[in-house]
Amino acid sequence: MLMISMTNTDKKQLHSYAHKMLREAMKLRNVNYTEDTPITQNEMGKPSLADRPDIHYNLSHAEGIAACMISDFECGIDCEKVRDFRPNVVKRVFSENEKAMFEDTPDSEKALLFFRLWTLKEAYVKAIGVGISYPMNEAEFSFSGTDIVTNIENCRFRQYIIGEKRFVVSVCEIIKQN
Repeated sequence: MLMISMTNTDKKQLHSYAHKMLREAMKLRNVNYTEDTPITQNEMGKPSLADRPDIHYNLSHAEGIAACMISDFECGIDCEKVRDFRPNVVKRVFSENEKAMFEDTPDSEKALLFFRLWTLKEAYVKAIGVGISYPMNEAEFSFSGTDIVTNIENCRFRQYIIGEKRFVVSVCEIIKQN
């Protein structure tokens, strides 16, 4: 389940709004989630419900947008406003193929491509619960029509471009293998 809200509030309010969406989403899943619900964290700080290991969730917020997802699988979500970016980040976190794709992209579309790739990488590292210590250039993405192509196995990715290319939301679910 995915919930997204575009709003024009400050960072603290966005954080609160993301948690409000989480409470609403949990209610829709018949999960009693309140401010007093016990939360545990893995060694990298990824939170989970202490008494419901079968329910996975993740939150994200950025300037003007908040997002929440709940899944039966480990999951991650990242949202970003499409804006100026630091070119040195491309060199550090993009794979060689992603750098080539970036260079071949018209300047007018580079910011959108940057945040499409960035949010996919962020959603993945949040799903696996390791944070940005993961070597992000090892997770490689490209696009074929509306499909997301990746070298990462056992994961399902989705991406939403919202508000006339103003925001990008990417989600990752780790599909467990039997």
